[in-house]
Amino acid sequence: MKLLVTGSTGFLGQAVVRDALRLGHTVRAAVRPATDVDRVWPDRDPRLDIVRIDLRRKQGLAEACRGVDAVIHLAAVKMGDFYDQMLGTVVATENLLAAMDEAGCKRMVLCSTFSVYDYMRPRSGRVVDESFPLEPDPDARDEYAKTKLLQENMVRAHAEKHGLSLTVVRPGVIYGPDNLLNGWTGQQLGATRWARVGANAQIPLTYVDHCANAHVLAATTDAAVGQTYNVVDGDPPKQKRYIKLLQRRLTPRPRVIPINWTLARTVARCGWLFNRMCLGGKAKVPSILVPCRLHARAKPYRYSNAKLRDELGWEMRYPLEQAVDRSLAIERGEAVADDAEYTARPGEAPAVAAPVTEAATA
Repeated sequence: MKLLVTGSTGFLGQAVVRDALRLGHTVRAAVRPATDVDRVWPDRDPRLDIVRIDLRRKQGLAEACRGVDAVIHLAAVKMGDFYDQMLGTVVATENLLAAMDEAGCKRMVLCSTFSVYDYMRPRSGRVVDESFPLEPDPDARDEYAKTKLLQENMVRAHAEKHGLSLTVVRPGVIYGPDNLLNGWTGQQLGATRWARVGANAQIPLTYVDHCANAHVLAATTDAAVGQTYNVVDGDPPKQKRYIKLLQRRLTPRPRVIPINWTLARTVARCGWLFNRMCLGGKAKVPSILVPCRLHARAKPYRYSNAKLRDELGWEMRYPLEQAVDRSLAIERGEAVADDAEYTARPGEAPAVAAPVTEAATA
């Protein structure tokens, strides 16, 4: 198949391009006009075609979509104010949909996010799968969550009205080279200190190569049309396990300041009420003091990848420890084999690509 990949030079986008080529597909990579493609792909595969477009403008979009079998839409804006993210995520997607209609391209895989879920109201211990409730109050969330909710709803409405074959892929926390730390591991306090809340909460990690493969399978498998898939690796680690794993490998060794989950959510609730009632909700506070963000990152939920495995045959290629070691090796500029045999460090047992238990998927 010939695939158009937007956001192709990003962290996930480059992995999607690699995986699609690995599986024998042809890729048209959409890049911004000023992108140095020789830096991104110094040894370009002859099956990789480059098209320079700006999704915020309609010029050239229909030509980019013409002749492709499916679009894997990854491009989104994660930083800046609401209007920046609205333009780069929602308006850009609206332009892309119009271009696909004009070009006659009728299949899209939309990269969504776990940020669209409602983490405040569902009880602790519940399984987060594709049926988990979506956020009913987007204004309580950050700009990224709001614009991704708007984007997903808009694309679903367009698909229903115009006959677009749509698959929505919702990745968990994507990790890999230069992206091992994230908001789910805690609030960073300087270069080597973290404030950690929710030691026993699972982190819905997905290694970037695994996440990329899920998008390619969704674009090339007929059974994926009309479906939504969560992407999370098997055996998601608890916060304390993942942080210990990183502490053994990072220099200088990060120091962790543990904060009790009950105390943290009480303080966050009080801070949120004070901000809303006394400051009009205008104060900028750390995410650890915003209840909906704190619950998303520290509430003890469980995560299922059963639908992705069962319907698309998706599977992990690397256990957690191996994926982390590969990531650090790539950061150091070392060559890594795709499927090298892995030996765990002393005291560590490699996680296996195990399915979630029946109890967890009930």
